[in-house]
Amino acid sequence: MWEYTDQVMEHFERPRNVGVVARIDGEGQVGSLSCGDALRLTIQVDRDKDIIEDAKFQTFGCASAIASSSALTEMIKGRTVDQALTLTNQDIADFLGGLPREKMHCSVMGQEALEAAVANYRGIAPKAAEGTIVCECFGVTDKEIERVIKTNRLTTAEEVTQFTKAGGGCGKCLPKLADILARILHQNQSKSPGNGQSSPGNGKASGRMTALKRIKLIEEAIATQIAPALMRDGGDIELVDVDGPEVFVTLKGSCAGCPSSKRTLADFVTERLRTLVDPEITVKEYRPEP
Repeated sequence: MWEYTDQVMEHFERPRNVGVVARIDGEGQVGSLSCGDALRLTIQVDRDKDIIEDAKFQTFGCASAIASSSALTEMIKGRTVDQALTLTNQDIADFLGGLPREKMHCSVMGQEALEAAVANYRGIAPKAAEGTIVCECFGVTDKEIERVIKTNRLTTAEEVTQFTKAGGGCGKCLPKLADILARILHQNQSKSPGNGQSSPGNGKASGRMTALKRIKLIEEAIATQIAPALMRDGGDIELVDVDGPEVFVTLKGSCAGCPSSKRTLADFVTERLRTLVDPEITVKEYRPEP
């Protein structure tokens, strides 16, 4: 059972503004029933003042989806359209006193529905999904993932899944999520020179990375990105030791003794650690002496 705030339970048990506005000036639909979450938002606008007079929603989803939709309609009524567009998914979550991290995608869905409704109100043709589909299970594109990472300052693949649902299905897109995340983290680090801090994706860290910091980043990368991807196919991985740039691991499950284990280490594990931690890393499979 998720730990919901009193505000979330209030908007879930007694949702505000359910239904469709009397005069639909703008409409936005996001998500899909097949993905488990769907939201339709309709708005009624005073065109002379450009103020949202009324907003209502219809949703299919969990308690967080219903509460987020209810909160959104309360937040935008009485605002100008431009003011409404300044709202972020974090604003929706804050209005509810917070959401479980695993349910933040519900607030993202609310923000996207609002943007779609405003575009419809302004007569802007619905645009095709920008970017390339990364997560086929939930139809999430690389551009959507990039925006959510930047807006919410995400730092792990697990957070990306929590905010977008990408990677929460078959898991085949997890390596791509890691690539996108590492690239953005590296870009952010490059924009803040001289801060003396390390983060996943800024591997070189101008030679200032301590051994303890290196081990911590390696452990985090394995736990949040590498191991989950291997587990999707019945495998697993365990960190055994770190000796400078050399990382020793043990492959488990279906990966243990697999003919492709060397390729897994070379093409996936090594590449991920080089991208997220240090480009000089080499990964070796630890085999205890008989």
